[in-house]
Amino acid sequence: MDVSALVFDVFGTVVDWRGGVAREAARLLGPGVDAAAFADAWRDRYQPSMDQVRLGARPWAVLDDLHRESLPEALAAVGVGGVPDDVAGELVLAWHRLDPWPDAVPGLTRLRRSYVLAPLSNGGVRLLVDLARRAGLPWDLVLGAEVAGRYKPDPAVYDSAPRLLALPPSSVCMVAAHLDDLAAARERGLRTAYVHRPDEFGGREVPPSTDPDADLSVASIEELATALGC
Repeated sequence: MDVSALVFDVFGTVVDWRGGVAREAARLLGPGVDAAAFADAWRDRYQPSMDQVRLGARPWAVLDDLHRESLPEALAAVGVGGVPDDVAGELVLAWHRLDPWPDAVPGLTRLRRSYVLAPLSNGGVRLLVDLARRAGLPWDLVLGAEVAGRYKPDPAVYDSAPRLLALPPSSVCMVAAHLDDLAAARERGLRTAYVHRPDEFGGREVPPSTDPDADLSVASIEELATALGC
C-alpha cells in the first residue's frame, strides 16, 4: 500500500480490554465476583451507551462518563448491588490500564520508522494518553472520537484523520480487528488492514481469520510491519 499514515482501533486491536478489565475487577471486587463475566457485561453495554450519543438522545460525553453510567448495570449482571464511589472511579480507570497484546509495541515500533502512527479510537484523549504512557505505545499524536466530537462509525471520525494529517484519505490506512470498523473506514476512502484477534472476547465470539475486503489481513501487528516492509 502506498500510504503515509496508519491509524489504529485500540480496544481489542492494540490492547486486551477483557483481560485488563477482569484483572482490575478481581482486585477491586474480590474473589467472589466472576471478573471475566463482569468485563463481558460491561463491554456488552459499550455500543448501546455510545448509541445514545450517536442518535442524539443525549449530549456528547467522553467514554469515561459513559462507562461510569453503565457500571451499575454491569455490576448487577454479576450480582453486585453497588460499590462505593471511590471503587467505581477505580473501575472506570481500569480502561486506562489495559495491557497491550504482546506483538503491539514491537510491531508499532517497527512501523513508526516509516509511517505516522495514531490511535483512531472511541476512547477519550486522556484515556489514550494513559494507555500509551503505561504500555509504551509509540503514537505520534492522538486522534479519535473526542477529537472529532463523534463516535465511530460516524464518518466524521474517519474523515478527521486525513484532514488533520493533511493527507488524502487513500494515504491513510485504518488498522482494526473489527470488520465493521474497517468497512466504515473504506466508505470514507481510507485503506484498511485487518488484524485477527481470536482471543479478544475470550472465546465467546470467534472473529473471522481474514477480511476479504481489506487491503491486508494479518495475524499480528508485527506481521503487518513485515507486510509493509518495516
